[in-house]
Amino acid sequence: MRPTASFALAGFALAATFSCIGFAQSSAAQPSPSASATPIAITVDATDAPRKMLHADLVIPVQPGDLTLVYAKWIPGEHEASGPIGDLTGIVIKANGETLPWVRDSVNMFEFHVHVPQGVTELHVHDDFLATAGPVGFSAGASTSENLAMISWNEVMLWPQAGSAKDVLVTPSVTLPEGWKFATALTSTSSQGATTQFATVPLNELVDSPVLSGRYFKEIPLAPEISPKHYLDLAADGPEDLEVPAQMLAGFNDLVRQASALYQSHHYGSYHFLMTLSDQVAHFGLEHHQSNDDRVPEKTFLDPNLDVLEAGLLPHEFTHSWNGKYRRPAGLLSPDFQTPMKGNLLWVYEGLTTYLGDVLTARSGLWTPDQYREALANSAAMLDNRPGRTWRDLQDTATAAQTLYETSGQWGNWRRSVDYYPEGELLWLQADTIIRQQSHDKKSLNDFCARFLGLDGNTGPITVPYTFQDVVSNLNAVQPYDWAGFLTERLTTKVDHAPLGGIENGGYRLVYTDTANSMEQVREALTGVDAWYSLGAHISHKGVLGDVLLDSPAYKANLGPGMTIVAVNGRAYTDALMHDAIRNSKTTQTPMELIVENTGYYRVVKIDYHGGERYPHLQRVESKPDMLDRILQPLPAHSKK
Repeated sequence: MRPTASFALAGFALAATFSCIGFAQSSAAQPSPSASATPIAITVDATDAPRKMLHADLVIPVQPGDLTLVYAKWIPGEHEASGPIGDLTGIVIKANGETLPWVRDSVNMFEFHVHVPQGVTELHVHDDFLATAGPVGFSAGASTSENLAMISWNEVMLWPQAGSAKDVLVTPSVTLPEGWKFATALTSTSSQGATTQFATVPLNELVDSPVLSGRYFKEIPLAPEISPKHYLDLAADGPEDLEVPAQMLAGFNDLVRQASALYQSHHYGSYHFLMTLSDQVAHFGLEHHQSNDDRVPEKTFLDPNLDVLEAGLLPHEFTHSWNGKYRRPAGLLSPDFQTPMKGNLLWVYEGLTTYLGDVLTARSGLWTPDQYREALANSAAMLDNRPGRTWRDLQDTATAAQTLYETSGQWGNWRRSVDYYPEGELLWLQADTIIRQQSHDKKSLNDFCARFLGLDGNTGPITVPYTFQDVVSNLNAVQPYDWAGFLTERLTTKVDHAPLGGIENGGYRLVYTDTANSMEQVREALTGVDAWYSLGAHISHKGVLGDVLLDSPAYKANLGPGMTIVAVNGRAYTDALMHDAIRNSKTTQTPMELIVENTGYYRVVKIDYHGGERYPHLQRVESKPDMLDRILQPLPAHSKK
């Protein structure tokens, strides 16, 4: 899963390079011998999606006796128990035309108990899903508008409690509003009017295969010379939002080529980039094995600022098809949707994916090398000014992931958040540079990816779990080194500053100047003033403090998140005046004076700061090899280097 740039902007606390979501199967899309011969049939009626409701009818094979039906609780890739049980409504269970009583489990809210009478071989179940959530969060967040819908099967699916999701077979179908088109990784077998039926699949593959649908829809084949086939599928709120700029489309084509060259394998029959362009839905990225669920602002292709900020989303989620879906930490490979997942290896699942996704963004031309370096500088500087590092190590951010996704960005620098995304990127950058140094440029992390993520070459959508020792063993097979010690130190050390060894090995250093970081300029145009490395605050266009850095000038002036700056040096707040005040602080000994509102009370605040504006950049160290620049070079087709 990758919270998109817009998620990061909300609290200014997460790095722009954050990023994903999915569920896997332990074998190809083949049922186990214990699977029921008769599949569950489910039909989702999405004709009411524009008014935020989905309807589902299920036919469930059963035997007489007590039965427990379950609803998905742990949604793969979301790394938390995020099943939207509160929006499942209208549950009616019938057998032979008679309505059966049911009762919810008094402890597990995701279980429903029903007694199946003698002579009954199937239940007819109806339920509705209220798609009324706001445009926040992940797949349970807003997913529909007047002209589009992203349908996640887990939102309406009930099934008999079983040992493994891959043993539950389902034949799905969907009915869409008139005139709407769709895309999905599922295989359609027939259509009648607005209803399409798909091939029978195991339950885990069904949940892993959402349906993107919409009135304004476009499908674009990518890199046609690459097999299997890849498609960019777009649904938007308006037809004008479907026009992909030529340069960006070229980048998407090269993304497929560069990923194929890097991973030296494919683990899907075909791949669909499912992209929603809408301001009415939640914005995030969620990985699936043969597709992804990428939701971005509706003007992403029309606004050059959004274009840049969202450029890394598809490379990140695409990488998850290899790292997260095909190869997955053993603790996240739950046999069903009820068993809690363990996130202790998320620094591989998400951290390695963040590193590889951002490198692919540059290699495919979706970012320039300079934009990559500026984005990396932002991440490194954020982590280097993260006081929460002194009490919470990187490992704990992964272990406690399920508690962090829904937390506020306020005081996020002290709490820490899902830092295994950006700090994982720094960790794997350093690992890449170590391999290159130790092997005298004969090996790199590219070789690790081809070996570890391309295991067994081309396969279907299967999942192979991995452990910490598997990671260490595969790194050592590429280049012998004390990888266990290196990784353990990075995971468990509690220090003030970020691990910048990869940047330094790469021939750069992190510096601060009064020249705005180009990626931060893009972000500021959308959100407000980034005074994090000067005053120690993120300030929205309306003067609201998103967060305040501990022990910064703003913190020492008793400012805190949620307060609103009403005036700067006697004048009504604007971004321009705030920038002027920070810039002019270098030439005056007079403290900056603010009028601040906090929960209806006003006070005058003086900040004794005289350092001017400060922004992070990567500065080239000419005495060192330009390893980072070489890492960003596009790979030749079919190369393993």
